[in-house]
Amino acid sequence: MQRVLQTILENIHAFQKIIFSDYLPNASYKKIVLRLVQGKEHVYIQAEQFTQKQVFHVNFDCNQAQEYVHKVVPFYKQVVLFLCGQTISFHILPNGKIKKHIQNNTCENVVPSLHNRNKTYLLQEGENIPALRDLGVFTADNKIVKSMYDKYKQINKFVEMVDETLKKEDLTHITMLDFGCGKSYLTFILYYYFTVKRNISVHIIGYDIKRDVVEHCNKVAQTYGYKNLRFEVSDVSKDTLSEEHIDMVVSLHACNTATDYALHYAIMKKVPYIFSVPCCQHEINESIQKGGDFDIFLKHGLFKERFSALLTDAVRAEILKAMGYAVDVIEFVDLAHSPKNVMLRAKKVHASNTTMLLPIKELLGKYGVQQTLLQLLEKENI
Repeated sequence: MQRVLQTILENIHAFQKIIFSDYLPNASYKKIVLRLVQGKEHVYIQAEQFTQKQVFHVNFDCNQAQEYVHKVVPFYKQVVLFLCGQTISFHILPNGKIKKHIQNNTCENVVPSLHNRNKTYLLQEGENIPALRDLGVFTADNKIVKSMYDKYKQINKFVEMVDETLKKEDLTHITMLDFGCGKSYLTFILYYYFTVKRNISVHIIGYDIKRDVVEHCNKVAQTYGYKNLRFEVSDVSKDTLSEEHIDMVVSLHACNTATDYALHYAIMKKVPYIFSVPCCQHEINESIQKGGDFDIFLKHGLFKERFSALLTDAVRAEILKAMGYAVDVIEFVDLAHSPKNVMLRAKKVHASNTTMLLPIKELLGKYGVQQTLLQLLEKENI
């Protein structure tokens, strides 16, 4: 084993990857992968440690990595070093002898920032984020559960979109409404983001129509010690909503026209920031008729459904623009993770221009459909 250890230590500054596999019975992990990772200020070594169902990550400086290698080498019969130009493999035979094999390879980047998860994500592994533990994304000791890594990326993507919008703003306090909040894991995570990551005083109200869900969320908020986070039972299409000043409206997968009521509230309140991921756009699909330039999409049920969903969100985006918002239409997550993957991210930037609504009305008229957000604004004489 000394030959293996010596080879690793000689290349501790220059390897691309080291894989420890074919574990012995007393090994703590079934496989370990070491990589060089480029941090913001320095290069460090990351150990990816695999159990049967989970993976854990630990970061080391060079000295710590050498100590780590000393500890783990004796527990693996197969060690492969990927160097710039060479791959060196060691295999411990049953008789205790070591078989060494060297193969030439291409020289790739020594420090693949692709694997730098700590640099990539706002919510980093190891942080004390109660909602991520309860969601099953983090283990009890705040390590990422391997099977939940896609969910971890999705949550981070959303928080990064919020951060990208707000990071240039000099905010000391923010009040947010979450429409159709459901079990509210993202609401809890946003609370954490504002208070811990941005050091902003935050007040969040979550609306949901289900009383049992609201009661559960209020208990969770109390357990977490989130004093300025509360949930209320509300039918957003009928009930009176908050009259206080609101800085941000979030509507994530509010079903069908509930999204329109959330957007209408934000428009009428001149809420500066909107983050909306629409869901279940049935309204137009149920009433659309032939009569426009895109009748070809209405000949088949699947095309009709998708066309109706795109038309719904396109109309919403154009209405927001007419109401003075700068709008980004963003792919929230990959299609592999969720079919409801369109986010409307909007920021109030100027006064309304109601003449921009005329082409929207003309387009919808061709297809004989009504659209709830547009109808709500018409009731306000807009």
